[in-house]
Amino acid sequence: MAQFLEKAKHFVTEKVTQMKKPEATITNVDVKTFNLNSVTLVAKVSITNPFSVPIPIGEVAYTLKSLEKVIATGKMPDPGSIKANGITLLEVVVKVPYNILKSVARDVGSDWDVDYELLLGIIVDLPIIGDVTIPVSQKGELKLPTITDFLRGGGSKLEVPKNINALKNWF
Repeated sequence: MAQFLEKAKHFVTEKVTQMKKPEATITNVDVKTFNLNSVTLVAKVSITNPFSVPIPIGEVAYTLKSLEKVIATGKMPDPGSIKANGITLLEVVVKVPYNILKSVARDVGSDWDVDYELLLGIIVDLPIIGDVTIPVSQKGELKLPTITDFLRGGGSKLEVPKNINALKNWF
């Protein structure tokens, strides 16, 4: 009986490892908004579902690193479902206190470019199998807004401070 159970366990394990699974890639990371207190980044993630049924996403956990230092972590609970037999685009919003990014940028240099690594864990609920984490990551470089970006208006991404005295705290 033990041999039969061992063979059945091996068979099921082999079939599960050969089964197609959802896949994800980060297509873009960009600055969504910035103000004197924080920078909000948005990561666009493309998730492919090979199954004929939608797959619920339980949560997305994220870690943002720069120079091997963790500068932001968080979770995005219940972001929806992955379309059946298709591709779903998901936006993961990461809010980072600006003072942390300024200190990282000072470590990097005067160009205000920050090398980053974004790690995502997309937790999906696969039928029969249960919760599975789809790991996805991307390394890149972000150009941080500077004081001149604030003074010029910085386009639609800038959240203008209500009190100009708030600029003093930025330095």
